[in-house]
Amino acid sequence: MKLNRISTNIRTLLLGASACAFALVAPAQAQEGAPAAAEAQEAVAATPALWKVADEDTTIYLFGTVHALPDGIEWYHGPLAEALGSSEILVTEIEMTPESMAATQQLVLAKGVLPEGQTLRDLLNDEQRAVYEAALAKVDLPAGAFDRFEPWYGAMMMTMLPLLKQGYSLDAGVEKVLEAKAGNGMERGALETIEEQLSIFDGLPQEAQIAFLMETVEGVDEIKAMLDQMVAEWAEGDATELARLMNEGMTDPVLAERLLYARNANWAEWIDERLDAPGTVFVAVGAGHLAGQQSVQDKLAELGIETTRVQ
Repeated sequence: MKLNRISTNIRTLLLGASACAFALVAPAQAQEGAPAAAEAQEAVAATPALWKVADEDTTIYLFGTVHALPDGIEWYHGPLAEALGSSEILVTEIEMTPESMAATQQLVLAKGVLPEGQTLRDLLNDEQRAVYEAALAKVDLPAGAFDRFEPWYGAMMMTMLPLLKQGYSLDAGVEKVLEAKAGNGMERGALETIEEQLSIFDGLPQEAQIAFLMETVEGVDEIKAMLDQMVAEWAEGDATELARLMNEGMTDPVLAERLLYARNANWAEWIDERLDAPGTVFVAVGAGHLAGQQSVQDKLAELGIETTRVQ
């Protein structure tokens, strides 16, 4: 099955390049309840890729996450479990506490709501509106479900909701598992604030937001198939194939810069500075940041820092 229509912007969201995207849809999943149970399947033993950078007194592990997964993927074992178990601090993209996730909802109301009197569908032409409304119907939502919100919000919701309706679960997501395994005794850190992540989308010109929305709804039938394919490569630890999938369909270099490249450079600098302090750190970010062109590893190499594959 060819899935080239799914743009890199959507692929990036699927691989968790914006953790806040899943914070936005968490209440929707809670309201709907868990997806219908599938037939029991044998657990899949996964070995997703793990890297590290180190000097004489510091080790920093780099692990690519997927924020929602289907049940039955057993990935927390072996070198990965040992790496987190030996770490003193768990660093994620944003704070993943229940309190910070609740705060995200309030920020969306401040940043993502259209001015009074405007609706999202009013921003679309007749053809776009028809495609958009048809996509909403496919996920059992009324045509006006996101009328009060800016197009970027609709795009994020329409990327995630089909997955939650087809067997993917936030509770099975990598960060949730890591948070539970780390427990209360491990220090937490974050590379970005929720405000910074939301501004990636909220700061886009309206025309770019609409283009992002339309790319999403036009490919809504293929979103699950694409993530299934990406998760399969992630579970096998096939960083090369994951990179190929990420690089396919690179349609918007400006948004790719905002979603991936600039942030990868910032995080590489953070890692460089963190190497100056002793200790062991476990960094967990969206898998899209650790695959493909201008990945975090590429940015570290530009700083003269070698990355070693652990698993």
